[in-house]
Amino acid sequence: MAGASKNSRTSVATQKFTCPCGGEIEMKTFFNNGKLKNQAVCNKCNRTERRPKDFK
Repeated sequence: MAGASKNSRTSVATQKFTCPCGGEIEMKTFFNNGKLKNQAVCNKCNRTERRPKDFK
């Protein structure tokens, strides 16, 4: 009675985030003071925020 593990049951889904200007938001990673930082950038208007939810 071997079941699938919890991690194998989760599905992989990519989310598409859009800016109010109509552009698509990409996550970019960079180093700042020796630390790895993530930043959300809109392709169309070049607006930058900390995460995609902040564009609303």
